[in-house]
Amino acid sequence: MAKRQLGLAEAFMNAANGAVARPAKRARTASPPPPPATTTSTAPTSVETTDLRSDSFSASQWKASLATGTGGPKEGSSAPSEADLLALEATTLHPSWLEHLQDELRKPYFLDLKRFLWSEGLRGTQDRQGGKLKVFPPARDVYAWSRYTPLRDVKVVILGQDPYHDDGQAHGLCFSVRPGVRIPPSLRNIYKEIKEEYPEFDVPKHGNLTALARSGVLLLNTSLTVSPHKAGSHSNRGWETFTDKVIDLVDRYGGHKPEADAESAGEMGKGVVVLAWGAWAAKRVAKMDKKKHLILTSAVRFPAVRDQQL
Repeated sequence: MAKRQLGLAEAFMNAANGAVARPAKRARTASPPPPPATTTSTAPTSVETTDLRSDSFSASQWKASLATGTGGPKEGSSAPSEADLLALEATTLHPSWLEHLQDELRKPYFLDLKRFLWSEGLRGTQDRQGGKLKVFPPARDVYAWSRYTPLRDVKVVILGQDPYHDDGQAHGLCFSVRPGVRIPPSLRNIYKEIKEEYPEFDVPKHGNLTALARSGVLLLNTSLTVSPHKAGSHSNRGWETFTDKVIDLVDRYGGHKPEADAESAGEMGKGVVVLAWGAWAAKRVAKMDKKKHLILTSAVRFPAVRDQQL
Protein backbone atom coordinates (compact mmCIF):
# COMPACT_ATOMS: atom_id res chain seq x y z
CA MET A 1 0.00 0.00 0.00
CA ALA A 2 1.38 3.39 -0.97
CA LYS A 3 1.95 5.90 1.78
CA ARG A 4 -0.45 8.54 0.49
CA GLN A 5 -4.15 7.80 0.64
CA LEU A 6 -6.40 9.04 -2.12
CA GLY A 7 -9.23 11.37 -1.22
CA LEU A 8 -12.84 10.23 -1.50
CA ALA A 9 -13.70 12.56 -4.35
CA GLU A 10 -10.50 11.65 -6.21
CA ALA A 11 -11.37 7.97 -6.11
CA PHE A 12 -14.82 8.71 -7.48
CA MET A 13 -13.34 10.65 -10.40
CA ASN A 14 -10.92 7.82 -11.17
CA ALA A 15 -13.76 5.34 -11.28
CA ALA A 16 -15.86 7.57 -13.50
CA ASN A 17 -12.98 7.61 -15.98
CA GLY A 18 -12.63 3.82 -15.81
CA ALA A 19 -9.18 3.99 -14.18
CA VAL A 20 -7.82 2.43 -11.04
CA ALA A 21 -4.22 3.63 -11.27
CA ARG A 22 -2.89 6.34 -8.99
CA PRO A 23 -3.49 9.79 -10.49
CA ALA A 24 -1.15 12.75 -10.51
CA LYS A 25 -0.62 14.56 -7.25
CA ARG A 26 -3.81 16.35 -6.32
CA ALA A 27 -4.13 20.10 -6.19
CA ARG A 28 -6.14 21.83 -3.54
CA THR A 29 -7.91 23.81 -6.23
CA ALA A 30 -8.99 20.74 -8.19
CA SER A 31 -12.49 20.86 -9.61
CA PRO A 32 -14.91 19.33 -7.13
CA PRO A 33 -16.98 16.26 -7.95
CA PRO A 34 -20.65 17.02 -8.57
CA PRO A 35 -22.79 16.68 -5.45
CA PRO A 36 -25.32 13.87 -5.35
CA ALA A 37 -28.58 14.97 -6.92
CA THR A 38 -31.65 14.97 -4.74
CA THR A 39 -34.11 12.37 -5.85
CA THR A 40 -37.48 11.28 -4.60
CA SER A 41 -37.10 7.76 -5.91
CA THR A 42 -36.14 5.16 -3.32
CA ALA A 43 -36.84 1.96 -5.23
CA PRO A 44 -36.06 2.06 -8.93
CA THR A 45 -38.26 -0.28 -10.93
CA SER A 46 -36.08 -0.54 -14.01
CA VAL A 47 -32.47 0.00 -15.01
CA GLU A 48 -31.35 0.70 -18.54
CA THR A 49 -28.09 -1.22 -18.60
CA THR A 50 -26.40 -4.25 -20.05
CA ASP A 51 -25.71 -6.71 -17.27
CA LEU A 52 -23.73 -9.91 -16.89
CA ARG A 53 -26.64 -12.30 -17.21
CA SER A 54 -26.38 -15.29 -19.50
CA ASP A 55 -29.05 -15.97 -22.08
CA SER A 56 -30.04 -19.12 -20.22
CA PHE A 57 -30.96 -17.45 -16.90
CA SER A 58 -34.57 -16.58 -16.18
CA ALA A 59 -35.54 -14.91 -12.91
CA SER A 60 -39.14 -16.05 -13.34
CA GLN A 61 -38.07 -19.66 -13.85
CA TRP A 62 -35.82 -19.47 -10.79
CA LYS A 63 -38.75 -18.14 -8.76
CA ALA A 64 -40.96 -20.94 -10.05
CA SER A 65 -38.33 -23.49 -8.99
CA LEU A 66 -38.53 -22.52 -5.32
CA ALA A 67 -40.17 -25.09 -3.10
CA THR A 68 -43.64 -24.12 -2.00
CA GLY A 69 -43.92 -26.96 0.50
CA THR A 70 -47.13 -27.82 2.28
CA GLY A 71 -48.78 -26.28 5.26
CA GLY A 72 -47.19 -22.90 4.58
CA PRO A 73 -48.43 -19.64 6.06
CA LYS A 74 -51.25 -19.38 3.53
CA GLU A 75 -52.70 -22.59 4.98
CA GLY A 76 -52.47 -21.47 8.56
CA SER A 77 -49.05 -22.83 9.51
CA SER A 78 -46.38 -20.59 11.01
CA ALA A 79 -43.62 -22.30 8.98
CA PRO A 80 -42.89 -20.44 5.72
CA SER A 81 -41.84 -22.35 2.61
CA GLU A 82 -38.69 -21.69 0.61
CA ALA A 83 -40.79 -19.73 -1.89
CA ASP A 84 -42.21 -17.63 0.95
CA LEU A 85 -38.78 -16.97 2.43
CA LEU A 86 -37.18 -15.94 -0.88
CA ALA A 87 -40.10 -13.96 -2.32
CA LEU A 88 -38.29 -10.68 -1.64
CA GLU A 89 -35.10 -11.77 -3.38
CA ALA A 90 -37.05 -13.17 -6.33
CA THR A 91 -38.87 -9.88 -6.91
CA THR A 92 -36.44 -7.13 -5.86
CA LEU A 93 -32.85 -8.35 -6.35
CA HIS A 94 -31.57 -7.11 -9.71
CA PRO A 95 -31.24 -10.03 -12.19
CA SER A 96 -27.56 -9.29 -12.82
CA TRP A 97 -26.88 -10.11 -9.17
CA LEU A 98 -29.60 -12.74 -8.79
CA GLU A 99 -28.11 -15.01 -11.44
CA HIS A 100 -24.79 -15.21 -9.59
CA LEU A 101 -26.35 -15.36 -6.12
CA GLN A 102 -29.17 -17.81 -6.81
CA ASP A 103 -27.37 -20.79 -5.25
CA GLU A 104 -26.22 -18.73 -2.26
CA LEU A 105 -29.80 -17.75 -1.51
CA ARG A 106 -30.85 -21.38 -1.12
CA LYS A 107 -28.07 -22.35 1.28
CA PRO A 108 -29.16 -23.34 4.81
CA TYR A 109 -27.52 -20.32 6.47
CA PHE A 110 -29.41 -17.88 4.27
CA LEU A 111 -32.74 -19.62 4.73
CA ASP A 112 -32.11 -19.52 8.49
CA LEU A 113 -31.45 -15.78 8.17
CA LYS A 114 -34.74 -15.35 6.33
CA ARG A 115 -36.58 -17.35 9.00
CA PHE A 116 -35.12 -15.01 11.61
CA LEU A 117 -36.29 -11.98 9.60
CA TRP A 118 -39.71 -13.62 9.22
CA SER A 119 -39.95 -13.83 13.01
CA GLU A 120 -38.87 -10.17 13.21
CA GLY A 121 -41.70 -9.09 10.91
CA LEU A 122 -40.10 -9.04 7.44
CA ARG A 123 -42.23 -11.66 5.71
CA GLY A 124 -41.45 -11.86 2.03
CA THR A 125 -42.42 -8.48 0.61
CA GLN A 126 -44.54 -7.63 3.66
CA ASP A 127 -42.82 -5.50 6.29
CA ARG A 128 -45.52 -3.88 8.39
CA GLN A 129 -47.60 -4.95 11.33
CA GLY A 130 -50.28 -2.60 12.58
CA GLY A 131 -49.09 -0.04 10.04
CA LYS A 132 -45.58 0.11 11.51
CA LEU A 133 -42.34 -1.07 9.94
CA LYS A 134 -40.86 -3.95 11.90
CA VAL A 135 -37.51 -3.95 10.12
CA PHE A 136 -35.43 -1.20 8.47
CA PRO A 137 -35.14 -0.48 5.61
CA PRO A 138 -38.58 -1.18 4.09
CA ALA A 139 -38.76 -4.49 2.23
CA ARG A 140 -38.67 -2.89 -1.23
CA ASP A 141 -35.34 -1.20 -0.35
CA VAL A 142 -33.36 -4.06 1.21
CA TYR A 143 -31.79 -4.76 -2.19
CA ALA A 144 -31.99 -1.25 -3.61
CA TRP A 145 -28.18 -1.24 -3.95
CA SER A 146 -28.48 -4.04 -6.53
CA ARG A 147 -30.95 -2.12 -8.69
CA TYR A 148 -29.21 1.24 -8.56
CA THR A 149 -25.84 -0.43 -9.29
CA PRO A 150 -26.13 -3.58 -11.42
CA LEU A 151 -23.10 -5.86 -11.31
CA ARG A 152 -21.76 -4.78 -14.69
CA ASP A 153 -21.79 -1.11 -13.67
CA VAL A 154 -19.76 -1.34 -10.42
CA LYS A 155 -16.76 1.02 -10.47
CA VAL A 156 -16.40 1.96 -6.80
CA VAL A 157 -17.30 0.09 -3.61
CA ILE A 158 -17.99 1.81 -0.29
CA LEU A 159 -18.71 -0.40 2.69
CA GLY A 160 -20.92 0.34 5.65
CA GLN A 161 -21.91 -2.03 8.43
CA ASP A 162 -25.50 -1.46 9.63
CA PRO A 163 -28.34 0.39 7.95
CA TYR A 164 -29.34 3.55 9.79
CA HIS A 165 -31.78 2.56 12.51
CA ASP A 166 -33.85 5.69 13.10
CA ASP A 167 -37.25 6.27 11.52
CA GLY A 168 -37.24 7.17 7.83
CA GLN A 169 -33.48 7.02 7.31
CA ALA A 170 -32.47 3.70 5.75
CA HIS A 171 -33.28 3.01 2.11
CA GLY A 172 -30.81 0.33 1.09
CA LEU A 173 -27.67 2.38 0.39
CA CYS A 174 -24.95 2.74 3.02
CA PHE A 175 -24.43 6.25 4.43
CA SER A 176 -27.38 7.54 2.37
CA VAL A 177 -30.71 8.79 3.70
CA ARG A 178 -33.99 9.66 2.06
CA PRO A 179 -34.64 13.15 0.70
CA GLY A 180 -35.76 15.49 3.45
CA VAL A 181 -34.07 13.51 6.22
CA ARG A 182 -31.41 15.23 8.30
CA ILE A 183 -27.83 14.44 7.19
CA PRO A 184 -26.40 11.90 9.69
CA PRO A 185 -23.10 12.71 11.47
CA SER A 186 -21.14 10.05 9.56
CA LEU A 187 -22.14 11.41 6.16
CA ARG A 188 -21.63 14.97 7.36
CA ASN A 189 -18.01 14.06 8.16
CA ILE A 190 -17.57 12.50 4.72
CA TYR A 191 -18.68 15.78 3.18
CA LYS A 192 -16.29 17.61 5.52
CA GLU A 193 -13.35 15.46 4.42
CA ILE A 194 -14.09 16.15 0.75
CA LYS A 195 -14.39 19.87 1.45
CA GLU A 196 -11.01 19.94 3.20
CA GLU A 197 -9.26 18.39 0.20
CA TYR A 198 -11.35 20.14 -2.46
CA PRO A 199 -12.23 23.64 -1.17
CA GLU A 200 -14.43 24.34 -4.18
CA PHE A 201 -16.64 21.35 -3.37
CA ASP A 202 -20.20 22.53 -2.85
CA VAL A 203 -21.41 20.56 0.17
CA PRO A 204 -24.87 19.11 -0.54
CA LYS A 205 -27.71 20.20 1.68
CA HIS A 206 -29.10 16.68 1.67
CA GLY A 207 -27.87 13.16 2.38
CA ASN A 208 -29.37 11.25 -0.54
CA LEU A 209 -26.63 9.42 -2.47
CA THR A 210 -28.68 7.70 -5.16
CA ALA A 211 -26.91 9.74 -7.85
CA LEU A 212 -23.61 8.14 -6.79
CA ALA A 213 -25.17 4.67 -6.83
CA ARG A 214 -26.52 5.23 -10.34
CA SER A 215 -23.07 6.32 -11.52
CA GLY A 216 -21.46 3.02 -10.46
CA VAL A 217 -20.72 3.46 -6.74
CA LEU A 218 -21.86 0.32 -4.89
CA LEU A 219 -23.03 1.57 -1.49
CA LEU A 220 -23.18 -1.71 0.38
CA ASN A 221 -23.91 -2.37 4.02
CA THR A 222 -22.60 -5.66 5.35
CA SER A 223 -25.76 -6.27 7.33
CA LEU A 224 -28.70 -5.37 5.10
CA THR A 225 -31.37 -5.02 7.78
CA VAL A 226 -31.74 -3.80 11.36
CA SER A 227 -34.47 -3.60 13.97
CA PRO A 228 -35.83 -0.09 14.57
CA HIS A 229 -33.68 1.86 17.04
CA LYS A 230 -31.43 -1.14 17.75
CA ALA A 231 -28.01 -0.75 16.15
CA GLY A 232 -26.32 -4.01 15.26
CA SER A 233 -29.43 -6.05 16.03
CA HIS A 234 -29.18 -8.16 12.86
CA SER A 235 -25.43 -8.67 12.93
CA ASN A 236 -24.01 -12.21 13.00
CA ARG A 237 -27.24 -13.65 11.63
CA GLY A 238 -25.93 -14.47 8.16
CA TRP A 239 -25.87 -11.18 6.28
CA GLU A 240 -22.08 -10.99 6.60
CA THR A 241 -21.64 -14.29 4.76
CA PHE A 242 -24.03 -13.17 2.03
CA THR A 243 -22.43 -9.78 1.46
CA ASP A 244 -18.99 -11.40 1.47
CA LYS A 245 -20.28 -13.30 -1.56
CA VAL A 246 -21.33 -9.99 -3.11
CA ILE A 247 -17.77 -8.72 -2.62
CA ASP A 248 -16.45 -11.92 -4.22
CA LEU A 249 -18.55 -11.15 -7.32
CA VAL A 250 -17.17 -7.61 -7.44
CA ASP A 251 -13.67 -9.04 -7.12
CA ARG A 252 -14.28 -11.08 -10.26
CA TYR A 253 -16.53 -8.88 -12.36
CA GLY A 254 -16.06 -5.34 -11.03
CA GLY A 255 -15.03 -2.81 -13.67
CA HIS A 256 -16.50 -5.11 -16.30
CA LYS A 257 -14.84 -5.38 -19.67
CA PRO A 258 -16.34 -7.15 -22.69
CA GLU A 259 -15.80 -10.88 -22.72
CA ALA A 260 -13.82 -10.58 -25.94
CA ASP A 261 -11.23 -8.51 -24.06
CA ALA A 262 -11.01 -10.79 -21.07
CA GLU A 263 -7.81 -12.80 -20.77
CA SER A 264 -9.67 -15.70 -19.26
CA ALA A 265 -13.17 -16.71 -18.28
CA GLY A 266 -12.19 -16.27 -14.63
CA GLU A 267 -11.23 -12.61 -14.95
CA MET A 268 -14.16 -10.59 -16.21
CA GLY A 269 -13.39 -7.15 -14.78
CA LYS A 270 -10.72 -4.51 -15.12
CA GLY A 271 -10.88 -3.60 -11.46
CA VAL A 272 -12.62 -1.16 -9.14
CA VAL A 273 -11.82 1.38 -6.43
CA VAL A 274 -12.63 0.12 -2.92
CA LEU A 275 -12.92 2.48 0.04
CA ALA A 276 -12.47 0.57 3.30
CA TRP A 277 -12.57 2.79 6.39
CA GLY A 278 -11.32 1.15 9.56
CA ALA A 279 -9.88 -2.28 10.37
CA TRP A 280 -13.31 -3.90 10.19
CA ALA A 281 -13.92 -2.78 6.60
CA ALA A 282 -10.36 -3.66 5.56
CA LYS A 283 -10.95 -7.20 6.79
CA ARG A 284 -14.05 -7.54 4.61
CA VAL A 285 -12.07 -6.84 1.43
CA ALA A 286 -8.81 -8.54 2.41
CA LYS A 287 -9.25 -11.37 -0.11
CA MET A 288 -9.78 -9.10 -3.11
CA ASP A 289 -7.13 -9.07 -5.84
CA LYS A 290 -4.88 -6.16 -4.93
CA LYS A 291 -3.19 -6.24 -8.32
CA LYS A 292 -6.48 -5.64 -10.10
CA HIS A 293 -8.29 -3.33 -7.68
CA LEU A 294 -7.27 -0.08 -6.02
CA ILE A 295 -8.06 -0.79 -2.36
CA LEU A 296 -7.88 2.31 -0.17
CA THR A 297 -7.78 1.84 3.58
CA SER A 298 -7.66 4.38 6.37
CA ALA A 299 -8.48 4.87 10.01
CA VAL A 300 -12.05 5.75 10.87
CA ARG A 301 -12.52 9.51 11.13
CA PHE A 302 -16.23 9.60 11.86
CA PRO A 303 -18.05 10.72 14.99
CA ALA A 304 -18.22 8.28 17.86
CA VAL A 305 -21.93 7.69 17.37
CA ARG A 306 -23.86 4.62 16.32
CA ASP A 307 -25.87 6.12 13.48
CA GLN A 308 -23.81 3.92 11.13
CA GLN A 309 -21.60 1.13 12.36
CA LEU A 310 -18.06 1.09 10.93
